[in-house]
Amino acid sequence: MRFIDQLRAAQAQNQSLLCVGLDPLPSRFPAGAARDSEGTFAFCRTIVEATADLVCAFKPQIAYFAAQRAEGQLERLIAHIHAVAPQVPVILDAKRGDIGSTAEQYAREAFDRYGADALTLSPFMGFDSIEPYLKYPDKGLFLLCRTSNPGGDDLQNQRLVVAGQPRLYEHLAELAATTWNRNDQLGLVVGATYPQEIARVRALAPQLPLLIPGVGAQGGDAEATVRAGCPHKDSGAIVVNSSRAVLYAGSGADFAAAARAAAQATRDRLNAARAPV
Repeated sequence: MRFIDQLRAAQAQNQSLLCVGLDPLPSRFPAGAARDSEGTFAFCRTIVEATADLVCAFKPQIAYFAAQRAEGQLERLIAHIHAVAPQVPVILDAKRGDIGSTAEQYAREAFDRYGADALTLSPFMGFDSIEPYLKYPDKGLFLLCRTSNPGGDDLQNQRLVVAGQPRLYEHLAELAATTWNRNDQLGLVVGATYPQEIARVRALAPQLPLLIPGVGAQGGDAEATVRAGCPHKDSGAIVVNSSRAVLYAGSGADFAAAARAAAQATRDRLNAARAPV
């Protein structure tokens, strides 16, 4: 199944716009949990099993696993998600950005080694840094566009050449929605901390899926995010990510129940803000 079709099916089945980000930090694991690579796998597996019927995607962040020498555990985790929640796609958050044969290897890593259904990419080296991933036509590709961090202004919010021209993030959105989107695989990453700019990206790319981090610990407004990203019932899909607010909702033996409660509350808030069918 193509990623976009899997995503839409998961959103319909679980009635959810919520993506849970898997950013395991051993220092924040509950008391008594192992803090090694196997503990990382066990913690994430428990979160997945507690929330799988509440989400439209899971998004493991590769750096949190690689820093712990837990790449093998990441492979097992993605395989476990596919086994216990085959309806839920996995977006590997790696933000790769390189060209030629190096990009080909990154694509192999994400899709052949880890078995991810989609991948985040940095597009700032141009289309030839995206092209190798298009050889996997069933996979989704989310391009960084207008990110949630304050430093995104340094480049993304700058105008091209002269005042009156589009800002860089607007130019990226237009490229992703048109000439770059050869196989209908592309989506965009737009931070929840900038709802007006989510609305601008949606206007430029009305049908592209938007991956929206920043709800929860980063302070993004869930309702404003949904209104900006889904102004109409026929707008493109949005995938609203929350990581720390779900993962670390509880610090005791009941951490899985606390994570589930946080995920359910966020899902319900997002659904309440959706455009009427």
